[in-house]
Amino acid sequence: MPMLRTGSEPSTARSPLRMRFWLSLWGMVWAVAGLVGFVMTGRAGWATACAVLLVITVTDLCVVVRHMRQGPHFQPGRDVPPYEPDRGGRRRYGS
Repeated sequence: MPMLRTGSEPSTARSPLRMRFWLSLWGMVWAVAGLVGFVMTGRAGWATACAVLLVITVTDLCVVVRHMRQGPHFQPGRDVPPYEPDRGGRRRYGS
């Protein structure tokens, strides 16, 4: 049986930004180490793969830091009623 929404999800949700921040740093360290190691051994394909991974981790790190600096966004208070759960029925638009 699927779990019904309680309406408290926005107030009880936890953001994984700190975890993504540390995982991005960890991935960046390993990507740099792999890039340096593969460049020194002359394996251009693997060095390119590590460089692409480095670009992805740096981009993710920038996005995470930006979101962390933005702070919390609007969350509805206790006076806002929860949404009606989806009962699985199809609703026609316009009716």
